[in-house]
Amino acid sequence: MKATGIVRRIDDLGRVVIPKEIRRTMRIREGDPLEIFTNPGGEVIFKKYSSVGELSDFAKEYADALSSGTKLSVIICDRDRCVSAAGISKKEALEKNVTVDIEKIVEKRSGYVNLEQKKLKALEGVENNVCAVSPIISGGDISGAVILLENSNCKEVNDSDISLINVAAKFLANQMM
Repeated sequence: MKATGIVRRIDDLGRVVIPKEIRRTMRIREGDPLEIFTNPGGEVIFKKYSSVGELSDFAKEYADALSSGTKLSVIICDRDRCVSAAGISKKEALEKNVTVDIEKIVEKRSGYVNLEQKKLKALEGVENNVCAVSPIISGGDISGAVILLENSNCKEVNDSDISLINVAAKFLANQMM
């Protein structure tokens, strides 16, 4: 654990303010769920909660099936990072942060197809370009996205591929309810 040197007091309603710098650095947005942990040493630890991350084993199986069905690389992300990957090096993709471009696409709450073959990256430090994105929306909240990436096959995305990731996103959203 790293000390920040910042001290905050709890108000009369039991609230404490997480400083803006820490929220920005840790990518904590208004409305984000935080999981609270305690330990016998008296520490209270806040950790960002990822409903998609809770399904990571299941998401891995789904990503594998999508990748074999579409012949493209597939990643499944929560709002911040990749939780599952197939058709791409897991070591290269897992736990990598999503790019600002993907955050903006997902915030729009609608699918995205890269028809112009733009050089759009999904994950920081990963070179594969985005083919299509389908946001995972559960209970009205954005939870993450299912993303198709170019791979060595360099195949163009088709309507069937888009339908598959839309179904995957809806299915994963239903598993979180």
